[in-house]
Amino acid sequence: MSFYIGREASKLWKRICAETTTELNLLADNWKYLLAGLVFQYIHGLAARGVHYLHRPGPILQDVGFFFLPELGRDKAYISETLFTIIFISFVLWTFHPFILKGRKIYTVLIWCRVLAFLVASQVLRIITFYSTQLPGPNYHCREGSKLATLPRPDSAFEVLFINFPRGIVYGCGDLIFSSHMIFTLVFVRTYQKYGARRIIKQLGWLLAVIQSLLIVASRKHYTVDIVVAWYTVNLLVYFIDKKLPELPDRSIAAASLLPLSTKDKEGWTKEENHKLMNGNSGDPADWRQRTLVNGKIMEDGNTLHADSAMNGA
Repeated sequence: MSFYIGREASKLWKRICAETTTELNLLADNWKYLLAGLVFQYIHGLAARGVHYLHRPGPILQDVGFFFLPELGRDKAYISETLFTIIFISFVLWTFHPFILKGRKIYTVLIWCRVLAFLVASQVLRIITFYSTQLPGPNYHCREGSKLATLPRPDSAFEVLFINFPRGIVYGCGDLIFSSHMIFTLVFVRTYQKYGARRIIKQLGWLLAVIQSLLIVASRKHYTVDIVVAWYTVNLLVYFIDKKLPELPDRSIAAASLLPLSTKDKEGWTKEENHKLMNGNSGDPADWRQRTLVNGKIMEDGNTLHADSAMNGA
């Protein structure tokens, strides 16, 4: 038993090391895109804090979702955030599963490049939208009489630039149309829908997205219009941007040994290797053997003499 555990641990460690080397090579080629996407997350948070200074509490607008969905109340408002946290952490863990599991279908760095591209495009439209018109926030801390409904005039630029995460995000007001929680949820679900392997998890992901939408409205964190706009805007953005981005390389066993991972690898792809592949040889050096055409069939050297003998009636 101890020998088996040691052998499996050794395989796991080798897999982690090999995957780390691959991802570091990809990171060296794509770090600018990842950094830009991460920096924009801060810019998005900064924009949401800025609109909080402009927010003015007022009567809650008439909303069809508020009419049909009972209000959860302050003591149960955490349910929505809990579900979102589960979705977020689950997706992050899935993107790193190639370091542990054998069934590798994605590259972690390339997946996050796509995800951040979807998030940035959606967040740009969101910033434009909620700065265009500030609605009175329906959340409990955004209503009339709450001290958090409007931020006091800042004393310094540092106070504006300091988002105070996560409190500054959770207790924000004014950044309503459209829901940021639904942007992340829908981007994650659509990404797994395309690159995930388990059908049951894909179906569960869409179900959780619907439940998340209902909980956001029931907890009065957003109006129904914020959720509706998020559903069609994010889905359309992901659909069109995904067509413009280059497709991820195939991570099947055969393609992993043939497809170069970066431009540097492509330069090392020699004409001799291409010629061997075109002549029917596989990417495995052990299988680069001369093949002979016999009666329209490709035969290996070891079978050529036998075939000739059979043809002559020997």
